[in-house]
Amino acid sequence: MNLQERIKFAIRDVPDFPKPGILFKDITPLLKDAALNRDITEKLSDYWSKVEVGVIIGIESRGFFWGNSLAQALGVPFVIARKMGKLPADTYTYTYELEYGSAAIEIHKDAIAIGDRAMIHDDLLATGGTAGAVAELVKMAGGQIAGFSFLLALEFLNGKEVIQKYSRKIHYLASY
Repeated sequence: MNLQERIKFAIRDVPDFPKPGILFKDITPLLKDAALNRDITEKLSDYWSKVEVGVIIGIESRGFFWGNSLAQALGVPFVIARKMGKLPADTYTYTYELEYGSAAIEIHKDAIAIGDRAMIHDDLLATGGTAGAVAELVKMAGGQIAGFSFLLALEFLNGKEVIQKYSRKIHYLASY
C-alpha cells in the first residue's frame, strides 16, 4: 500500500460526531502506528524541505502532532495556534465565522517576527475557516504565508478555494 492508502486504512470513521450527520475522520489510530507516524513525518518533510519555511504553526490540537515533528525535521521553530483564552501571554486574536456560529483563535504576539515565512499545519482541511483565520493571525504579526500542510483534505467542502488567497502552496497526504 502507498502512504495515502495506509493513512486512509488507519483512519477511523465515527458517525454522528460531534453532531448528527457528521462523519468524523478520527486520526488517533495513526498515532498508535510508529512506522506510519514516521513515514508521515518523512513525507511531509520531503515536501516542505523544498519550500522556504521559517516557522511552522500547528493548529490546536491535532495540528500539534505532526506540526512539531515536522518543525524538528526541518530545523525551524514551532508555534501553536489555540482557541481564545488558552495562551498565557499577549496574543493576536482573530474571530471568524463557522457554519454553526463563530470562533476565535490566537497566537502569542512574540511567536512570529516581521517577515517570517510561516507554514500552517493541521490534521484536516475541511471548509478552510480555521486555517484562513490562522493566516490572518500571521498577517497581523507581519509574517508571510509560506503555505498550508494537512494530513487529510475533505475536497468536497472546498476549503482549498478559501485558503488559496493566502498561498497556492497547499499540501495534503490523503483526500476524500
